[in-house]
Order: sequence, then structure tokens, then C-alpha cells
Amino acid sequence: MGACAACSPSSNPHAQSPERQSEAEYDLAVDYFHKGNVRVALDHANKAIELDDQNAKALYFTATIYGYFCTGLEGLASPDCKLGEAEKLARRAVEVDGQFRDAKNLLGQILILANKPKEAVEVLKPLVDDPSYSSSYLAWGNLGWAQVQAGDLDAGIASLRNSITEPRFCVGHYRLGVAFEKKGELAQAEASLSAALGVDSADCRNLQDAWFARGRVRKKLGKTDEATADLAKCREISPSSRTGRECAKMLAPSRP
Repeated sequence: MGACAACSPSSNPHAQSPERQSEAEYDLAVDYFHKGNVRVALDHANKAIELDDQNAKALYFTATIYGYFCTGLEGLASPDCKLGEAEKLARRAVEVDGQFRDAKNLLGQILILANKPKEAVEVLKPLVDDPSYSSSYLAWGNLGWAQVQAGDLDAGIASLRNSITEPRFCVGHYRLGVAFEKKGELAQAEASLSAALGVDSADCRNLQDAWFARGRVRKKLGKTDEATADLAKCREISPSSRTGRECAKMLAPSRP
């Protein structure tokens, strides 16, 4: 007697394909991430990839989560920071979907974090010239930062100027300020860092690295009181972070 085709599990109208299950797990991952449950989000994102390793969105989002761990309070020292895994997943997302521009931008960011600025430049240069990328200011910001990290300050400054054509992009203003500081152009550095901290956004007003940078610059400019106020604000935002500890160190009175 032949097998009953109608009894096969695959014919169950309620059964979902692995691809649809993967999409459901991806949706859960995004939801948990936005609720602040990052580790639970990571579990669901990894499950989405297990179900469908061609799910470019899940590959991209899982890489994003690993990148998030690498840029938190503990930074690269976090035990959850897995840059190698993040890079592998971001590259895979780009391989699966060559038009996934956000994944290309993320790959550039990860390469910068991994201290591979020249590789990041190679990834990001084509992206800034892509007229279809609606968030090109982000790519300019990452390209400029990679160029600065690679020691090409003039190219980095030019790229970062392009990033702040979106005036609310405070990270671009901050990075431009650091580039000017590295070049010794302290008045321009202070102006760019003030622009970063002046964006009307809670995230920008609490951009700890910008407070630290402006404090350093103002100290070099001899603006002692203003520098002290900036460094105190930096420490207040998060005393336990690496940046917070650096600000506290600069605030500590010098020993004779």
C-alpha cells in the first residue's frame, strides 16, 4: 500500500517552512533588542540563521548585536565582544545580498573596530559613491573615520565634512573634531566638538567621547575652567566606562 500523501507532515497547512520560521525568529530578535533584552535578541538572531543561513537580514542583525557588545561600556574588553564573528556575519550578509548597503556600511564599521582601517576604506569607498544609498552620510562618517585611523587626516577631514551635510549627525561632528585635534587645529576641533554636543538629541548631549575630546582640546587651549566642566560632565555620564575613567584621571589633581 502506498504512503498517505495527505498524512505527510510537510502537507500540514499549519507547518511553516524553515525560511518563514527564520523570519519569525528575526522579528523576535529585533523586538527583544529594542526592548533592551540584548542577549535574548542574540539567541533569536542566531536561531534565525540556523533555520536559514541565506537570511541576509538575520546575518546583518546578528553582526549588529556583536558590534553593539563591542561598543558598550566595556568596549572591546567585553567578553561578549566577538569582532571576528561580527565580521564573518557581515561579510556573509553582503555575499548573500550584494545590494544590502547597510550591511556593507556595518562591515566597514566592524573593520574599523578591528583595527583594519585600510580594509574598511576599500569597503566604504564604493558605498559613498552609490547614489542608491539613502544613508550615505553614515558611510561618509565611517569612511572618514577609517581614513583618520589610517593616518590620512586630510582625506578623513574631507570625508567627515561630507558626513555632516546631515547636520544632526553628531558622531560625524565629533569625529571631525578629533581629526582636527590630531592635526593640531585646535580652534576648529573645539568648534566641531561643540557642534556635536549642541545637537538637540539626548544621545548627542550624552556623547561621552565628545565631552572627553572637548575637555582635552580646551585644556590644550588653556581654557582650564571650561575643560574641567567638560571632563566633569564626561565622568558624570558613566564613571565606570573606559572614557569615564580617563576623564576622572584628567580631573585628578597632579601630585607634586
